[in-house]
Amino acid sequence: MSFVQLCLTTVLAPLFGSIVVGLFGKWLSKSHAHLITIAGVGIALIASGLVFYELFQTEYAPQNFSVYEWAKIGGFSLGVGFLIDSLTVIMMLVVTSVSLMVHIYTIGYMHDDPGYKRFFSYISLFTFSMLMLVMSNNFLQLFFGWEAVGLVSYLLIGFWYTRPSAILANIKAFLVNRVGDFGFLLGIAAIAVSTSSLDYAQVFAAAPSLTESQLTITNSFQVPLLTFICIALFVGAMGKSAQVPLHVWLPDSMEGPTPISALIHAATMVTAGIFMVARMSPLFELSETALLFIMFVGAITAFFMGLVAMVQDDIKKVVAYSTLSQLGYMTVALGVSAYSLAIFHLYTHAFFKALLFLAAGSVIIAMHHEQNIRKMGGLWKRMPITYVTSLIGTLALIGFPAFSGFFSKESIIEAVHLSELPGAHYVYLMVLSGVFITAFYSLRLFILVFHGKPRMSDENYSHVNETPKVVTVPLIVLAICSVFAGYAIEPMIYGDFFAASIRVGEQHGVMTKMAEHFHGVQAMITHGFVATAFYLLLGGVLLAWLCYSLVPSIPKLLAPVLAIPSFILARKYGCDWLYIKGFARLGVGVGKVASALGDRILIDGLMVNGTASMVRGVSMQLRKIQSGYLYQYAFAMIIGLLELLTYFYYQT
Repeated sequence: MSFVQLCLTTVLAPLFGSIVVGLFGKWLSKSHAHLITIAGVGIALIASGLVFYELFQTEYAPQNFSVYEWAKIGGFSLGVGFLIDSLTVIMMLVVTSVSLMVHIYTIGYMHDDPGYKRFFSYISLFTFSMLMLVMSNNFLQLFFGWEAVGLVSYLLIGFWYTRPSAILANIKAFLVNRVGDFGFLLGIAAIAVSTSSLDYAQVFAAAPSLTESQLTITNSFQVPLLTFICIALFVGAMGKSAQVPLHVWLPDSMEGPTPISALIHAATMVTAGIFMVARMSPLFELSETALLFIMFVGAITAFFMGLVAMVQDDIKKVVAYSTLSQLGYMTVALGVSAYSLAIFHLYTHAFFKALLFLAAGSVIIAMHHEQNIRKMGGLWKRMPITYVTSLIGTLALIGFPAFSGFFSKESIIEAVHLSELPGAHYVYLMVLSGVFITAFYSLRLFILVFHGKPRMSDENYSHVNETPKVVTVPLIVLAICSVFAGYAIEPMIYGDFFAASIRVGEQHGVMTKMAEHFHGVQAMITHGFVATAFYLLLGGVLLAWLCYSLVPSIPKLLAPVLAIPSFILARKYGCDWLYIKGFARLGVGVGKVASALGDRILIDGLMVNGTASMVRGVSMQLRKIQSGYLYQYAFAMIIGLLELLTYFYYQT
């Protein structure tokens, strides 16, 4: 099989499974439905592995080729093509491997759901959409994949469409992403106008010539064209990757089934924005203003969303806000030009966050769909496999030395510390503080769920049992990845893995400085135990253990003192209130005023009804002429004849 055929197989296998189950699911059994879709994703994973092998054989030399030309207008070409390099292939492997684990897990989680076949069709369609996004070699195909994953996300968040909360959540996700996508589309349009191309290679080659170009907003106000393009593109990433202030949709998206939380909102879709910025590194490197903007947005998201996770009681909401915080770390890495570290954290995060979401789903199944962590406790005895895998996922999340999250998160913190961008020292303090916050809320969740006395009836506790193998096997696989994925740091970050796919300007030498101090994985682990981040991590762990295990009365005693911060965090800084009660109501109000003035008064009242009234009035006057009396008609004819004679007389 040729390289092109391998790429097409990777993309089309999940699409084939989705179409077959989606169109013919009525005639398929449940087992046939999941076998077809799992086979499609499994084939995609194998093909991705073979693509990686072929790329490895060529020392990661990028393969850029067109598959189909859709339209050509002058020199402007629109088509479908693939750019396969180290950045692409790592995303292909992450998407297909996590998707395969989620497909298998779904057999157990959704077994009794009436929408079982529809669900498998949707998640396979999502896998296809995500692969189209990451493998594209042009902005048109990128935008297609971008919008397709948004559409499938909308369908999956509202999968249980009989729940009003699910419908509200998917509409919220759809609308917030439309805001980001509007900026994304503006950026692509500016690229098309300024470079006369949508092909990555041509745009990147033309980018240096745009550094002096200005975009005229008004006669007296201009902005650098590249800065506008980069910030507009990043606004799209803010929507997809849930960065402040476009973050509000992700926590509510937990209304969807748990497998979706793992697939879309932890491992793949929300990382699309991170991938896009890394792919566009040749553009972003030419605008320091855009990099500063990205760095500060990421720092705000990482710090403030982590604080919100500290007060959540829904098991999936805690993990969701953790995802927001970790996406903030990735965004900060992009801002300091450590693109490879952002992708590396994306790669490690995909495994341990998918593990935590699926472990949360395992707990929810065992608890008969109870999600409040304050109604759990003592589950480690009843669910040993879920307990151990959750512990591994938690240690990876908090960045405990030797676990995967340690290698990526510690590296990001160090990159920020070495950055010379203005304000980087403030960002460093925020991401460093985030280590303590992450450790605290992660151990709080872990202790309340698995340790202490059961906070439920004895009867309910006796019914709690470990979930079936179809659920626990994916947990074990992801747990193994969560331990060992980080050990690839040396070839991926300090080797030549991303050399041909990510471009970093000489003025942004953070990664060069880090390479000078890297002495191998073992030395990094040893140093990790004496680093500042480790002491903050230890402090967060000990504080959580003290408050929720040793002296569980402490939170109640501190509640009056921390009432105001708790109130603010519980209401998520008022963002939902501002958007729903503020912007949404303002929009409704403007719509009502426009309806009253424009529709009722101007259109209906003046133009439609007004015209009708005028015609009716004129016709009422004219009808008086039609009296029915012969002498009046004769008199009118005589008057008319006299007028005509008079007219012709004066004309001659």
